[in-house]
Amino acid sequence: MLKFIFWSLLCINAVLFAFSRGYLGNIKPGEREPGRIARQLNTDKLQLLSSAAVAATVAVPAPPPEPVVDNAAVLAACTEMGNLDEREARRLDKLLEPLALGDKVVKKEVTVQEISSHMVMIPPLGSKDAADKKAAELKELGVTNYFIMNESSAAKWAISLGVFKSETAAQTLLAALAKQGVKGAKIVGRPTATTRQAYRFNDIDAPTKAKLDVIAGKFEDLNTRPCK
Repeated sequence: MLKFIFWSLLCINAVLFAFSRGYLGNIKPGEREPGRIARQLNTDKLQLLSSAAVAATVAVPAPPPEPVVDNAAVLAACTEMGNLDEREARRLDKLLEPLALGDKVVKKEVTVQEISSHMVMIPPLGSKDAADKKAAELKELGVTNYFIMNESSAAKWAISLGVFKSETAAQTLLAALAKQGVKGAKIVGRPTATTRQAYRFNDIDAPTKAKLDVIAGKFEDLNTRPCK
C-alpha cells in the first residue's frame, strides 16, 4: 500500500514538473483561443491595405480591341441629284448605266421656277397719275419704247422699257438709258414654271457615292446633296 502511494505521488510530481516547464503547453487559466493566437502572430508587423492598393495588386486584363469598321460597307443612306432638263437627264442616265443601281435610283419630275426673261423697268409708281408723269419725262429724254403696266399684279403702274431673253441684252439697254438721263430703271428677272428631272439614290454605299460625285462633276453647277 505504501509503495502505491509512493509511486502515485512521484507520478503527480513529474506531471506538475513537466507542466511548469511548459512541456505540456502554457495555457493560463481563463485565457481563450483568440488571445493565444494573437500572441503567436507578429501583430505589430501587420498592415491594412486600402481598396486601391488591393486593386493595384490584382492583374487587370487589357480591354479588347475595338472592331475595325469597314468604311466601304457604311451606307451613305440617301442622296439626291438634280434638277436637270431633258437633255441633261438623258446624258445622266447614260453615265449611270455602268453602276447598275436598279431600284436604288428613283427618277421623278419636279416643277421649278426659273428665270426665263429679263425686264428693264421702272418699278411701280403707286398710281396712274405718277406713271403718266414718269412716261412724259421719258418722252422728253427721247425714250419712246415703253409700256405702262396696269394689270392687277405686284407690278401695277410700273413702266416696262424692254424684255430680253438674255440678261446681257438687258444690261446693254440699261446702260444706254442711263446715258440718256433715265433714272430709277432696273433689271428684274421674270420666272416661269418649268418641268425638270430629279434623281434620288437610296441605300448607297461609300464607293458608289464617290462615283456619283465624279459623275456630278461632269455637269455644270450640279451637286449631290443628302435627301431631305
